[in-house]
Amino acid sequence: MATTRRDYYEILGVERSASEEDIKKAFRRLAFQYHPDRNKEKDAEQRFKEINEAYEVLSDPDKRSNYDRFGTAEGMGFGQGFEGFQGFGFGDIFDAFFGGTNTRSRQRTQAQPGRDLRYDLELTFKEAVFGVEKEIEVQRSEVCSQCRGRGAEHPEDIARCSACNGTGEVRRVQQSVFGQFVNVATCSACRGVGERIVTPCGRCAGRGRESRSRTLRVKIPAGVDNGTKIRLADEGEPGSRGGSPGDLYVVLSVKEHEHFERRDTSVLSTVYLNMAQAALGDSITIPTLDGETSLKIPPGTQSGTVFRLAGKGVPDLHGRGRGDQLVTVRVVVPSKLTKEQQRLMRDLAQTFESNGRAHEDEKGLFDKIKDALTG
Repeated sequence: MATTRRDYYEILGVERSASEEDIKKAFRRLAFQYHPDRNKEKDAEQRFKEINEAYEVLSDPDKRSNYDRFGTAEGMGFGQGFEGFQGFGFGDIFDAFFGGTNTRSRQRTQAQPGRDLRYDLELTFKEAVFGVEKEIEVQRSEVCSQCRGRGAEHPEDIARCSACNGTGEVRRVQQSVFGQFVNVATCSACRGVGERIVTPCGRCAGRGRESRSRTLRVKIPAGVDNGTKIRLADEGEPGSRGGSPGDLYVVLSVKEHEHFERRDTSVLSTVYLNMAQAALGDSITIPTLDGETSLKIPPGTQSGTVFRLAGKGVPDLHGRGRGDQLVTVRVVVPSKLTKEQQRLMRDLAQTFESNGRAHEDEKGLFDKIKDALTG
């Protein structure tokens, strides 16, 4: 039974009077749309075969003439047209039409920036608050001091790569239904450099780099905290093929303090008072980040009261002043009393009573004393 074949002009979606350029444009568009590497629809491969067959006929003046006259093109087999596309990927089609070079190959031979490095630095609580200048020692890869990065013992020990003739690229000409195109790949012999080393440098073994320890000074600004990163530009690994060096990131961690705790730009501390100090009031000395200072405790201060010392906290990293120190009072109830202390406390408790009832303004303190004695 005879098979009906679709019209080639209809397959490409062009008029019978279409020019060679119109046919080429239509084929490009449809080839991109239905190429099996790009289009996963069920009938994409079949459509691509038809598009390929139609283009092979209509793009050839003689075959197109025979097709227009007789409805067929001598020697054109349906399967033959697609054979040329086996292993021919979508990226290859793009390169064939738009430049004919291998993008990944070009990228490998271009200048490459150096790798960034990390250094972990621990600070004391006060160093983080007020800032400090630190000296650190960093181990990193640097340009070889003997060969200056050439990798060769002497400049004359560098020869042109014979595999690529110094270009760093190997070109292979391939034939396809699109015509002839050139595939460009990085030379495997010289890795895209275009040169080979005859006698490697004795210090770096031809790598052009050596591991060295370098001492750097790092200025830590006031107000840093755990996890703060300080960037030292161009202090990372050197680049290759003229690329810029990487950066060094100093990551900070802050030790805990025996007296202080930090919350953003505020410093938290706790002061402990006995019952007499809380009831009668007192003037006490407390530690701050700037040294000791006096704090006045009003009579009747309750446990949990917070006093604010303005400007005694952490400087803001962005220069917006300094935070406060927040001092929380804790009233310590004695767990053991001597007999004399117990007698005095009972006598004190009696002074709060009037006809068996405590005045309303004395009731709170009386209850606290009673609770302290009874546990």
